[in-house]
Amino acid sequence: MKEVLKKNDERMQRRIDHLTDEFKSIRAGRANPAVLDKITVDYYGVPTPINQLSSIQVTEARTLVIQPYDATSLKSIEKAIQMSDVGINPQNDGKVLRLIFPPLTEDKRKEIAKDIARIAEDSKVQIRNVRRDTIEKLKKMKKSGELTEDDLEEGEKKVQKSTDKFIKQIDELTEKKKKEIMEI
Repeated sequence: MKEVLKKNDERMQRRIDHLTDEFKSIRAGRANPAVLDKITVDYYGVPTPINQLSSIQVTEARTLVIQPYDATSLKSIEKAIQMSDVGINPQNDGKVLRLIFPPLTEDKRKEIAKDIARIAEDSKVQIRNVRRDTIEKLKKMKKSGELTEDDLEEGEKKVQKSTDKFIKQIDELTEKKKKEIMEI
């Protein structure tokens, strides 16, 4: 039973880690290198993340400067950013790319906050699905005689306690991200 409960917590933690990564890539009106994490550049036929091809620095609150290690990849990086869903056109001066993040309007902030809530709700559903799978596994173990009725009941309580803990974590992450988005 301990192994089943351990796997349950690991699966739920992976969902929290994934949610955290998703929240990092949401643009908050401030320059954040994490918005480029999902963008890959075709570098000599190999899809390569931008952060492996260049140094990325936040020079001002709303400006990212991307300086490629290989100057010949500048155009490829620029094209990859334009094709992505970042929504910002890079400024190319021949040596570096600058991404200037415009301040978010109130409507855009509210729209992003709704997206954050939707992503968080999806995560909660996935956590609950993990709970359901784990409880089904415990019930099968009881049916096959590996667990007693008391062990099953204790296991279900532990799974629920774990579920509550991870859902609370999702709520905290969501509130923190919404607060960050709504700041001016």
